[in-house]
Amino acid sequence: MTTRGLLNILKKSVVIMIATLGVIHGMGQQIGSFERLHPDMAKIVSPNAKIEIIAEGLDWSEGPLWIEDKKMLLFSDIPPNVIYKWTPQKGKEIYLKPSGYTGSTPRVGEPGSNGLILNRKGQLVLCQHGDRRMALMDAPIGDPKPKFITLADNYQGKKFDSPNDAVYNAKGDLYFTDPPYGLEKNVNDPAKEAPYQGVYKLAADGKISLLTDTISRPNGIAFMPGEKTILIANSDGKKPYWYAYDLDENGLFINGRIFYARESGGGDGLKVDKKGNIFATGPGGVWILNKTGTVLGKINIKSQTSNCALADDDKTLYVTADMYVLKITLRK
Repeated sequence: MTTRGLLNILKKSVVIMIATLGVIHGMGQQIGSFERLHPDMAKIVSPNAKIEIIAEGLDWSEGPLWIEDKKMLLFSDIPPNVIYKWTPQKGKEIYLKPSGYTGSTPRVGEPGSNGLILNRKGQLVLCQHGDRRMALMDAPIGDPKPKFITLADNYQGKKFDSPNDAVYNAKGDLYFTDPPYGLEKNVNDPAKEAPYQGVYKLAADGKISLLTDTISRPNGIAFMPGEKTILIANSDGKKPYWYAYDLDENGLFINGRIFYARESGGGDGLKVDKKGNIFATGPGGVWILNKTGTVLGKINIKSQTSNCALADDDKTLYVTADMYVLKITLRK
């Protein structure tokens, strides 16, 4: 039995024990708590906010994407190489398999898709760990098929490690992070080709640029309103920072700096609402910061959170948290 398999058995045993104790009562029930650290938290999270489990039994959930016109949530389950969809009517269903690794050689680790995003045409774009590329699903959103078109898989001839998260700007340029987590032996994998972890830009004209190679584990990525500044989470516990970069006239990084330094535990995925408030995941739950980097509050979640997605005019937050997916009604 693999270490991951043993951990999964232990996780499920713990959930059963917790459920018996009455902390988690099953689907649709509240889990976690809200911590208010600044008066402005009340503008984002109302007193009657609630946290619900909407999906469970996953291995490592990631990459939530709310699709408004379909009223559905897509999310990756990375180790089993699958994307699920969730709707209020039918709950969790398999949406796409395989999602991130299309090879025939069996492999372990985290081969599936991670971050999911729509391009300007409403097509699904995937961060594919196992295939080590940014890819476009060559099928309509409503009729998914495991057919993919490579958008980018290398920089100057060196293959990416495992693209993790991504964001488009209004011009159609794709920005994405590339940590080593999808490689079977992580940063020490013999298949690793670049001697760094990169953040890249795939321009609408197809040109690939290396934006920075100085972040040890680049992970979540999101634009601030106006797209003049971008935030990047570092998931390295030794450097638990959220970085900010301004963009020059060519969309390249300038003026790199630490936006916020956590005391411990690296950050993971993040999203920014229309007012510039930041929802940043990582150990302990979701941190809510304003555009100046002040922590307004936290959504404390016992399971490790990996990413989040905003919906319903920023009133709803979907969170992937290890074996769970959560729906957090922030306010009505």
